[in-house]
Amino acid sequence: MSAVNINSANFSMEVMNSDRPVLLDFWAPWCGPCRMVAPIVEEIAEERPDLKVGKVNVDEQPELARQFGVSSIPTLVVMKEGKIVNQAMGARPKSQILALL
Repeated sequence: MSAVNINSANFSMEVMNSDRPVLLDFWAPWCGPCRMVAPIVEEIAEERPDLKVGKVNVDEQPELARQFGVSSIPTLVVMKEGKIVNQAMGARPKSQILALL
């Protein structure tokens, strides 16, 4: 399954009510490190059906970025049962992203 675009309209259904852990990637199209992380995040979405992977464009969804205290991108947030269980800022290799889960 590919990553889901998350916005304020679908956030509650896709993230808060998810029956699986959720990996959120906060990104922007102009962000170089975000473009480095994007294919890794998509790969994880394809390989891990036990996860839901969501992408939040901070330019289009500034209220969600504020809600999560995102001050630098890329920021990766792992949520389980509607609660943040892990968070990391900056580009990371796949092994470190998987370790967050």
